[in-house]
Amino acid sequence: MLSSAGHPFIFILPFIAIVIFWVMAKFEPKPVGVTQKSFFERNGVPVAIYLIVAVTFWSLFMIVLPQLFMVEMSFRPKLPQIEIGGPKDLYTFENYHYFIYGSTTISDAINWVHIKAFFLTIFASLLIAIFNLALCYPLAFYMAQVAPAARVRFFLLLLIAPYWVNEILRAFALRIMLSSNGLINKILIGSGVVDQPVDFIGNDIALYAGLGYAYMLLMIFSLYNTIETLDHAQIEAARDLGAPWWHIHTFIVIPFIKPGVASGCTLVFMLSAGSLAAPLVLSGPRSLWFTPIVYDRFNQAFNWPQGAAYALILLIACVTFVLFVLRLGRLSLGEIAK
Repeated sequence: MLSSAGHPFIFILPFIAIVIFWVMAKFEPKPVGVTQKSFFERNGVPVAIYLIVAVTFWSLFMIVLPQLFMVEMSFRPKLPQIEIGGPKDLYTFENYHYFIYGSTTISDAINWVHIKAFFLTIFASLLIAIFNLALCYPLAFYMAQVAPAARVRFFLLLLIAPYWVNEILRAFALRIMLSSNGLINKILIGSGVVDQPVDFIGNDIALYAGLGYAYMLLMIFSLYNTIETLDHAQIEAARDLGAPWWHIHTFIVIPFIKPGVASGCTLVFMLSAGSLAAPLVLSGPRSLWFTPIVYDRFNQAFNWPQGAAYALILLIACVTFVLFVLRLGRLSLGEIAK
């Protein structure tokens, strides 16, 4: 879809980026009054050159160019292959018009199915991030500040081992456990808690549980890494002064670990909103999740420009959430990326 005039720029762009990264590394700012080695002195010239070239090609060909191509494609109409690049191949907003109205030309009715799925996905992903934060914070605090080293290693092994299994297999295992004849319903019925099987799948409980479980490890590690750096003497001092436990967590621990909280929440939110395997496996017949709709635009309707527009809408929503979290926590992007 790129014009012939754009191809030379694509080949020149990597070299331009390498030069930019080279200049940034060469003239790396140093704190005033502090003696600090430059990027090339710290890593050596061969390693520094390799890092610059590797980061450049990774950034361009895995992130920048695919995203730019997706943005450009989202403003193209769906055309037969023979008409691409012809007089009908003009920039248009019809793909975004379809998302709002369900038609590329008519504006009589709102496309409530896709709009509802989009906002439900955003809202549910936000709740999953909050739930994971509430669930993982006590465990991360215990591992980082209370548990001895041997017990921390044991807990890390228990946390990591289930993720050796493929995500799709874990999703199918959850579906079997939460089905009407699954293990959970048999336990509930056998213990007399319920008389009839609970429809975990039809009520989207299986979907939300699967998404929360799929990305729980990211939340735990984000919190654990920041809580571990907190000086335990501050907690002991607060206890010696008579501070209750909720006061210690509210005014000492949580303000200190804001970067970890922001990092974990953004990771869980973005991966949940963009998840495909769990919604396809664990969703019920009435479930609405946005990523399967994006998938259908590409692979069922074979409408790649429309799929690109839908994907871009989801990307903008995720980036907006990250910016909101940074603003809410008064954090910089570098602080949550540590």
